[in-house]
Amino acid sequence: MACRSARGCADVVGTVAVVGLGLIGGSLAMAWSAAGIRVLGVEKDADTARQALQAGAVASLCPPDGISEAQAVVLAMAPHACIAFLREYAAVLPRGAVVTDVCGVKQAVVAACEALCRPYGLRFVGGHPMAGKEHNGFGNAQADLFEGASYILTPTDQTEPAALDTVRDLALAAGCAGCTYTTPEEHDRRIAFTSQLPHVLAGAYVRSPQCARHTGFSAGSYRDVSRVAAVDETLWSELFLQNRQALCEEIGGLVERLSAMQKALEEENTEKVAGLIRAGREAKEQLSE
Repeated sequence: MACRSARGCADVVGTVAVVGLGLIGGSLAMAWSAAGIRVLGVEKDADTARQALQAGAVASLCPPDGISEAQAVVLAMAPHACIAFLREYAAVLPRGAVVTDVCGVKQAVVAACEALCRPYGLRFVGGHPMAGKEHNGFGNAQADLFEGASYILTPTDQTEPAALDTVRDLALAAGCAGCTYTTPEEHDRRIAFTSQLPHVLAGAYVRSPQCARHTGFSAGSYRDVSRVAAVDETLWSELFLQNRQALCEEIGGLVERLSAMQKALEEENTEKVAGLIRAGREAKEQLSE
């Protein structure tokens, strides 16, 4: 059954357990609860757990070894924490349950999680919802965070089709417009450009001495480029390092393109400067969005 909206989807699974109730986990819990799915919350931070329960994001809270009712378990934590959780608790998770993650890198996570799930009859599916905010934590979670978003799924030759369908239907139940299917390797190559490189660029941009003096001189361009500099350095350093080869290739390409403009300016080469600007405009015009 493929649920097509975020409402009336209680038959996707009876109960889903969300491990980690931060921005992404909390928002998924809110969306699924609103769709009629029973959500169990697993959260080590007492204040976050209390907020999630009071907000109605979860039906109840439980310890990691107390989610025997769940047909699906969603790991909404940093990559190393997802792997550590399965290493410690895979043996006590309900047999046959679908296990998925929401991590922004896939190769290392999928390989490790599949290996940890397999001996215990757990069915792992790699996932990555393409939505978020600059600020983390349950306090920034919202039920409509995933409305219209794409949800990336990264099946391998070990992925059970029925488990893949379950995660797809959960994504649709959360409000996503649809799912994009790719390999873990291709995911990481593309995410290096679409997500990680902009964060690198924003971080470098706001470290200019001019940034502190932007008031009164800035508008949309400044806001657009600087917005994603405000991220959690612990999480994003892990994501960068786990995808370092692809990200370094993208950074290298960006440096070359910036250097070409710098050289053209230093040489006062009007034709070259205009050509580089034109090339950027034409590249943007050829994009569908």
